[in-house]
Amino acid sequence: MARIIDISWDGEVALNEGRALLLAGEIVAIPTETVYGLAADATNPDAIAKIYAAKGRPAFNPLICHMSGLAMAEEYADFSPLACQLAKAFWPGPLTLVLPLSKDAAIAPAATAGLPTVGVRVPQGFAGRLIAETGRPLAAPSANTSGRISPTTAAHVAADLGEKLQLIVDAGAAAVGVESTILKVESNAITL
Repeated sequence: MARIIDISWDGEVALNEGRALLLAGEIVAIPTETVYGLAADATNPDAIAKIYAAKGRPAFNPLICHMSGLAMAEEYADFSPLACQLAKAFWPGPLTLVLPLSKDAAIAPAATAGLPTVGVRVPQGFAGRLIAETGRPLAAPSANTSGRISPTTAAHVAADLGEKLQLIVDAGAAAVGVESTILKVESNAITL
């Protein structure tokens, strides 16, 4: 069963253990402002495979890659002026932008399901700090078995995936409680 670390008591411990596990290629359940995510190093193909296996998620379903900020996101995705404007207006926050994958992006192909695009988002709070600490983008779909309701508490994650994880970081109930808004940005066109 996964260890649960409450960040209100042990925030630095959660940050250090989460970083160590992620850099070792493991998956970690982390809080975001939307829902709890099942995080892995988005540049590590073996770690991405662990997300798909733990969730029972079809491999043709791409994963959102969470970034520490716009500068990191620009290393992995090509931003049009409109995409850049949206990112500056709504990040950090619950907005995912689907953009062309940068030519030399180190995102594992399995994270994008082999598509030429990547969904990028900059989360608030602990998740953003963890990404900055790892220095890597984190693929982080909802931390639940595929097809189930997305978890909004650490207890939800533990009940569903606790046997498949080493660590669940607990930050209480997710503030937003629903997944991020996803916009595909192509030149000057936006598709919800």
